[in-house]
Amino acid sequence: MEMFIISKDTPEHQLELHNALKEMFGYSLNLVSDPELELVDHLGMKNGDSAFRGYALMDKDGKVIFKTANDHWGEEISKTVNEIKEEYNKLKESN
Repeated sequence: MEMFIISKDTPEHQLELHNALKEMFGYSLNLVSDPELELVDHLGMKNGDSAFRGYALMDKDGKVIFKTANDHWGEEISKTVNEIKEEYNKLKESN
């Protein structure tokens, strides 16, 4: 499974975030710049001219398996990780 952080930020700004996360946690995820919010829209996470905060899971064909808009996903990281694991396991079992 590959995980990415998606935002409409420029690659330069994302590099700053990537480096800050790596310094803070010892690692970071790859970042995807989506300035036109095309991927965000595909995920059903577009909120006007920005994106809802949250997370989503897509299969290898680009089908959205589930999505959750949640401004507090980082504060509730254990719940977030458990939800992603459950949905990922469902996806693995169905294949």
